[in-house]
Amino acid sequence: MRLRSRLLLWVLFLLVLPVTALWLWVAQPAFASNGRSSASADPEALKRHVVALSQTFHPRSYYDTNNLARCSAYIEARFREAGLAVTNQAYEAFNTSCRNVIAVIPGREQRRVVVGAHYDAVLGTPGADDNASGVAGLLELARLLRGLAPERTVELVAFCTEEPPCFGTEHMGSVHHARLLTEGRVPVDAMLALEMIGTFSDAPGSQSYPVPLLRLFYPSRGSFVGVVGDTRHRWLTRAVKRAMSGATALPVCSIAAPDAVPGVDLSDHRSYWEAGFPAVMITDTAFFRNPRYHQCDDTADRLDFTRMSCVVVGVYEAVRALAGNGG
Repeated sequence: MRLRSRLLLWVLFLLVLPVTALWLWVAQPAFASNGRSSASADPEALKRHVVALSQTFHPRSYYDTNNLARCSAYIEARFREAGLAVTNQAYEAFNTSCRNVIAVIPGREQRRVVVGAHYDAVLGTPGADDNASGVAGLLELARLLRGLAPERTVELVAFCTEEPPCFGTEHMGSVHHARLLTEGRVPVDAMLALEMIGTFSDAPGSQSYPVPLLRLFYPSRGSFVGVVGDTRHRWLTRAVKRAMSGATALPVCSIAAPDAVPGVDLSDHRSYWEAGFPAVMITDTAFFRNPRYHQCDDTADRLDFTRMSCVVVGVYEAVRALAGNGG
């Protein structure tokens, strides 16, 4: 009987050990977190930006060049209102003139921390969550970063072309920006892509995952924000999660996985991975939570601007940690 008990314990140990190791490697449980942030993002400002992008400038697909130009002008104006220096990176995408809008918070070093979000949308969709929410977060982040004196230079970049037909090609705005940094031999310490940050749900089963096994490690409710990274730069995923966790009441989950896992590389951070730069995506997990992904009902009234403001505060703390707190 004693031998049988010992064998059972060994079997349990051998089963639990690999699952625990996988949990530690992939999910990166937060054994340390930040203190509550003193910063505050404005939900109403976030809503105004999303409404402007998803309604006033709708449609804004790759084919809607006039509205994309209005979007870039709006973003540039908001960056300047935040007191930031702004430049535009012009480029051609399938023989169409496009531009990335770049705001800079100069640091004492030329090393870069980049935060970006794409402002185009899928053809025919308002794109409130995808990705007016990310751009709104970028604009509110610009306001929070005003007056920061970081060690490393911070760039906030609004990309013009991320959605089809540009996605996965050299015509992505983020590809052009990553190439600009590479050609300028600018050292990049971290890149954070804001990709859909406005959809949350407390309903059981509202969160799905690309691999069923992940249900063992993550919540069934879509009430958290995700930090998504690759296995090469696990340290960055862990650092961003640690800085965001505890900064607000919003739970933060992370994953460090091969880019072959469905959804892991579906945003602008992939362009920086391809350039050899460390990058992560900050996201509400897109179609794994939001049933309106790439649909006509992806509208502003469906978003949770209060929890979205928590995401922005978390990103602000992550930028401060990565760039050097400054004064």
